[in-house]
Parts: sequence; C-alpha cells; structure tokens
Amino acid sequence: MGYPTIAKGKADEMKRQKTPAATSSIRVIGGQWRGRKLPVVDLPGLRPTADRVRETLFNWLQLDIAGRSCLDAFAGTGALGIEALSRGASHLVALEMAAPACRQLESNFKLLQAGAELHCGNSLDWLDRPATEQFDLVFLDPPFDADLWQPSLELLTQRDWLRPDCLIYLERPASLPQPPLKGFALRCEKKISRVGCYLFERQPA
Repeated sequence: MGYPTIAKGKADEMKRQKTPAATSSIRVIGGQWRGRKLPVVDLPGLRPTADRVRETLFNWLQLDIAGRSCLDAFAGTGALGIEALSRGASHLVALEMAAPACRQLESNFKLLQAGAELHCGNSLDWLDRPATEQFDLVFLDPPFDADLWQPSLELLTQRDWLRPDCLIYLERPASLPQPPLKGFALRCEKKISRVGCYLFERQPA
C-alpha cells in the first residue's frame, strides 16, 4: 500500500509545519494492525470514537468491510478509517479541516503505510462538487456541536458520491432523535453512553 496523498491546497502549508506533539493515543482494535497505538492531538471538538463504539460498529460491518471503498467525511483522529483499512477495506478517503489533525493523520498513515487519500479542508466544500468516485461505505461523525449531519447527507446523495448499495454510519448525540434518511433503511442502531450509533443501507431507487 502506498503513502497517503494530500490535497494540493493544503500540502505546501503542511510541509512548512511540524507534526504537533501528541497528547493522547488511539488503539486499533482489530485486523492487521490490531493492538497498535497511534498518537493523536488534543484539539477542541476532536472526539475519538471510543473503543466500545468502534467494536459495536465493526461487529455490524464484519461481513461488509473487506474490499470496500470508504469515505471518512470528518476524519478527526482517523480512528474509523484506520480501523476499516486494518480490517480489509481497499481504499480510504479521509477529509479533515483542522491543520494539526491533518498533519497527525498524515504521519499516522505513513507510519502504517496505509493506502489512504487525505484531503485537508472543509468537508462540505469537498463534497459540493461533481463526484469523482463512489463509495461503498461512509463514516459520518462530525463534531457534535456543529449541525453538519443533514447538509453532509444531502451533498452525498445529490452529488452522486454513493454506490447503489452503499452503507452510511452516522454518529451523533444520543439525546437527538434518529435522523430520517430518504432512500435508506436503518439496519442497526445502538446508544452507548451519550452516543447514538446508526448504520443505514441504501435502498433500490
């Protein structure tokens, strides 16, 4: 697998800056990198998906991950995308706006020699253009204090980023009601502590 590619708009800026000092870590819980600990930076709003939540999600996905093309639309620490690659996903596109988080993601992808494509910038701007590829699996876990779920979902469908049998994993506060997704059926759901976890499957048109 090759090193990650980075969107040109941010590449030069990132080269001039050092990877920030990590203040905590995430642990890969399954697959080829099982048990590996990776450094992450501590930033406001950056919320690594907890081990228990990831275990639940990838139990749901155990028959649907190998060979899949994945989009991590608000990558943050990269916990979901890295877990997917570790378990056999064929390709990952990771979107992240915070420059320090991007630099740490780039470092971790290189450390793992992961086949990932990293785009640093506003996720909605990246999605709001004609699709250049389509994804089997989308991780949608934006910052909880930002109302980004609905506009993200609209752009994913309107701009044709999704394959006909695509799965979407959505994570949001457990206090919020289950979100309606037009054209999708809810396959699995669970509330873990303050987190609501939902896995949706696209339905035939």
